[in-house]
Amino acid sequence: MITTVNVLCYRSKTLSNGENPLMIRICKDGKKKYKSLGVSLNPIYWDFKKGRPKAKCPNKTAIEKLISAKKKEFTDEIVKLKSECKEFTTNTLVEIISNPVKPKTVNDVFLAQIQRLSEEKRRGYMLSTQQVYNSLIKYNKHLNIYFSEIDVTWLRKYETWLKKQKLSENTIGIRFRTLRAIYNIAMEQNLIKPEQYPFKSYKVSKLHKETAKRAITKEEINKVMTFNTSNEYSILAIGLFSFSYLMGGINFVDMAYLTKENILDDRLIYTRRKTKKLIKLPLQNKAIELVNKYHNPNNPYLFPILSQFHKTEIQQANRVHKVITKINQHLKEIGKELNIPIDLTTYVARHSFATVLKRSGVSTSIICESLGHSSEKVTQIYLDSFDNIQIDEAMKNLL
Repeated sequence: MITTVNVLCYRSKTLSNGENPLMIRICKDGKKKYKSLGVSLNPIYWDFKKGRPKAKCPNKTAIEKLISAKKKEFTDEIVKLKSECKEFTTNTLVEIISNPVKPKTVNDVFLAQIQRLSEEKRRGYMLSTQQVYNSLIKYNKHLNIYFSEIDVTWLRKYETWLKKQKLSENTIGIRFRTLRAIYNIAMEQNLIKPEQYPFKSYKVSKLHKETAKRAITKEEINKVMTFNTSNEYSILAIGLFSFSYLMGGINFVDMAYLTKENILDDRLIYTRRKTKKLIKLPLQNKAIELVNKYHNPNNPYLFPILSQFHKTEIQQANRVHKVITKINQHLKEIGKELNIPIDLTTYVARHSFATVLKRSGVSTSIICESLGHSSEKVTQIYLDSFDNIQIDEAMKNLL
């Protein structure tokens, strides 16, 4: 049904000065809605047949401009809603016009995203987004700009500035992928027109340099796992490295939050904090030994990384960062003593899990070589799609 917009002198209401208010009237689906224009006049100056002020009406020109502007505001919004196939009523139309949404700036969208990630407890991603936000503030001095201002030229200048900061190609790539993600949110919120999207021309994919492999051989893994030391922290470092390697390359953060509830029917069952994927793996005998060795009945966590004293998210994050830093220092020292050609870290266990299985002939559809990179989510989907027997058989190749 056609929506009509008209202006009339509202005779049903007379003000104290004897004048009648001018009202805009919207008609749709048999419903009428009136909205005051904020001005009034003596009805003798209104042409009720033609719906406009008479020639002798005081301030005639100004009133006609106001009427024209208000009618255009309503008709433009009606056209916009119809073009987007959005349903609306006379009430919602008046509400949209009366309370227009202030266009969001790049700063607004960034801060909203950081807040959302914080509320979702996605601390890693939140800190990464905050880092890019700080970088852009440093580059542009402020982000009180609209997304239309971030065009290809702007992106190229930002890239040049980042390179002058001596950042690696991959770090610059992360900056741009995060900025692109924010830009995509702006697109979803209709803050920018599709034809203005700069990442069609500016390819973020060029900002990627293949990193050096962070995996070692099965023989080197065994040397680490059997390394003889009397240092308690080095022993813990070897234990956590071994558990990660044996249990699907579980990363340090996920390992830190494991509790007894994650062990069910001789399987390790947990949800990855990063990808939210459910992981189910058979517990290796050596892994069970490590759990029995390190689990303290007075501590809800399996390993001595977190404890009941770390209650808040900030306390837990700081504790995990502190422990992993120390663990990696000890692993690096162990790696040097064993003449391992790369710096030994907990993440090496994760990559080694993938590469050892692949070198043992395990199908890449079960496990892929680059766990933790862009294809990690796909890898987890593949793992979820195979039954436990196939995963169990595959993991027998680890030792």
